[in-house]
Formats: sequence, C-alpha cells, structure tokens
Amino acid sequence: MPNRAVIKTDSAPAAIGSYSQAVKVDNTIYLSGQIPLDPQTMEIVSDDFAAQARQVFKNLSAVCDAANGSLNDIVKLNLYLTDLSHFATVNEIMAEVFDKPFPARAAVGVSELPKGALFEAEGVMVI
Repeated sequence: MPNRAVIKTDSAPAAIGSYSQAVKVDNTIYLSGQIPLDPQTMEIVSDDFAAQARQVFKNLSAVCDAANGSLNDIVKLNLYLTDLSHFATVNEIMAEVFDKPFPARAAVGVSELPKGALFEAEGVMVI
C-alpha cells in the first residue's frame, strides 16, 4: 500500500472546495490547481494577467515548499488560460521562476475560471 499524506500550508490559499492543496503518494506530489489568490485575503491579486501568473506560481511554490520540494521538482504542469493571447507572457514568467530543464506542460484555453481568475496552474512534482 502506498504512503499517502495531505500537504497543507497557510502560505498558499486555503482550498475553496472539497480538495486538498496537494496529496503526496510515496515520492510523487499531486498539486491542486492554484489561482491568483492572495493567501491572506483570499482575493484575486490584480486584474493584470502577468501579476496573476506570478501569484499562481508563488502559490504553487508555497505548496511545493510545504512538501519539502520546489518548483524545479515539478515534472508536469497543466496551465489554464481564459485568453490564449497571454501564452507568451506565461512563457516569460516561467523562464523567470523555473530552472532548465523546464517541466513537461500543457496549456489549455478555457472559458472561465473560479473567482474570475485569468490563469490557473496545477501539476505533478517528484521528490
């Protein structure tokens, strides 16, 4: 039977539904989707896409840290954008917050996200 544990941190937004921030199974951590919420206020940080993307990665980083890892331990990311014209901005911000080699990734255009967010990211981390 695999070793399973829930990962939780106050440095990232609390779950706004029936899910955990992350679940660790052996050395793999499944990171739930993060939207650009400020963990203290639980409000979207800005209307600016780049600011939202930076907050999303900050939130993911906090959950990675709580799991004794970092963004650079993420092997797979799924990105959700309400406007795919922001794809280049995501690439620029990822180049700032991740080291090479970058994780495998999918980017999906969606009609809307919770709380009116413009961007969401979730992933899988191996430590």
